[in-house]
Amino acid sequence: MEHINKNICALATPQGSGAIGIIRLSGPDVISAVDKIFVPGGKSKVSLAETPAYKVRFGSIYDGERLLDEVLVSVFHAPHSYTGENSIEISCHGSSYILQQVMMLLLKNGIKMAEPGEFSKRAFLNGKLDLAQAEAVADLIASETAAAHQVAMKQMKGGFSNELRQMRDSLLNLVSMMELELDFSEEDVEFADRSELKNLLDQVTSKVGSLIESFTLGNVIKNGIPVAIIGATNTGKSTLLNTLLGEEKAIVSNIHGTTRDVIEDTINLGGITFRFIDTAGIRETKETIEIIGIERTYQKLKQASIVIMVLDATRPEYFESSLHNLSTRLNKDKQRLVILLNKADLANTFNHSGTEPMTGQIGKDETEKINNNAPEGLEKSLNSASLESDSVRELIAHIKTICSKTVENEQIPLLSPISILPISAKQKLGITSLKELLINTQKENSNIDTNATLVTNARHYQALMDAQIALYRVEDGLAAGTPTDLVSQDIREALYHLGSIVGEINTEEILGNIFSRFCIGK
Repeated sequence: MEHINKNICALATPQGSGAIGIIRLSGPDVISAVDKIFVPGGKSKVSLAETPAYKVRFGSIYDGERLLDEVLVSVFHAPHSYTGENSIEISCHGSSYILQQVMMLLLKNGIKMAEPGEFSKRAFLNGKLDLAQAEAVADLIASETAAAHQVAMKQMKGGFSNELRQMRDSLLNLVSMMELELDFSEEDVEFADRSELKNLLDQVTSKVGSLIESFTLGNVIKNGIPVAIIGATNTGKSTLLNTLLGEEKAIVSNIHGTTRDVIEDTINLGGITFRFIDTAGIRETKETIEIIGIERTYQKLKQASIVIMVLDATRPEYFESSLHNLSTRLNKDKQRLVILLNKADLANTFNHSGTEPMTGQIGKDETEKINNNAPEGLEKSLNSASLESDSVRELIAHIKTICSKTVENEQIPLLSPISILPISAKQKLGITSLKELLINTQKENSNIDTNATLVTNARHYQALMDAQIALYRVEDGLAAGTPTDLVSQDIREALYHLGSIVGEINTEEILGNIFSRFCIGK
């Protein structure tokens, strides 16, 4: 690859002012190139080219006669560097002006600006990392929790790659023996013991299956626990998202159908990353764009681990239809449901007879009564007390009644929410209780063994799925007595997909797509 011979440079620290800024260089001639602009400090006049590997030199960077900065230069001789090439790291003072001037000086001396991910790409091409390890570098940089960091570190050290390599070695031995039989087909010789082949195939297929299953957890650790906020239009879903995130992420208005598309953002609660998904309000509509938004709502609902159903306390007449609609789409075995009674501070007394409801205003005596009997930690204010009013209790009881109804022809409740919480997203009431509830839902996962191999990358997941399909064909072929050459071809297809994960099989297009997502300087 021609570009691999070019000398590249990039700023390896974030843009902006800081104590130190680091410029990274890699390529066959970078040491001699930096020698032209670097003047060693002190008595030593040894050039960078003569400097032993892993040494740091103090000196100055000059643009002709003009002093740019006093710097530290770290020298790495090929192949003992991150990229496997001659590498330099220049530690400057963190002024944006200084870093810009040094970068311009390097470019003027023939060094090219690095593309996103080019340093890691060169490490892969020079055999310092396999493709899975290189992608783990990006995951490590992006990690925001201890679990995500630990999983990325394990993959970067080659844990996932080693398991894939063992599986590939087993399959390679099998296919070699089977293809050897083809060379002696006239003698009707069988080199591969079919029972041994079946046992080994079962082991590999089982391992591939467990890696595929780990993607659900791995994806949660990497991208956050998906939490879908759903409900009818104008129930306060977007207001809730904005309150949880602490910023105006979603547009809020009293107009029904304001949210037409899915809005996502993450927040770290108690060291756990949650990915909140605000969805379009569900209602009957003939507007094409809103219909598309509602369909996306249902798609996101399927992907969520936790579903937050928002009900409007001022519109109890819609509770039953909303909950019945949700029950037909919720995966009750795999998804957890939280029901929020929003606008609880505005709740009216629920009237089963259908007559005009009474106002939900709470008098001074009732407020004091609620505050005196409130659980420890409940803020003693009129607004907080309104979340514990008789009106709210009656609405929650009504929701429980609906949820407890049995499904037709089944002896199971319509819905089994883990909690029904009264809140006011606009007044920011009950939000702390909601956050604590979400954190508690993940306590059972707090002891997850992140030392186990987890698949966190969608590309790896797809490759494993393709390999699994090929392995199933091998199993079917062995059971049906399919000719050896056809079974062998299916094994080779499984090998291809497993090899694509670590880069044993790759194309320029795939590499370009992967490394383009890296930050410049890595």
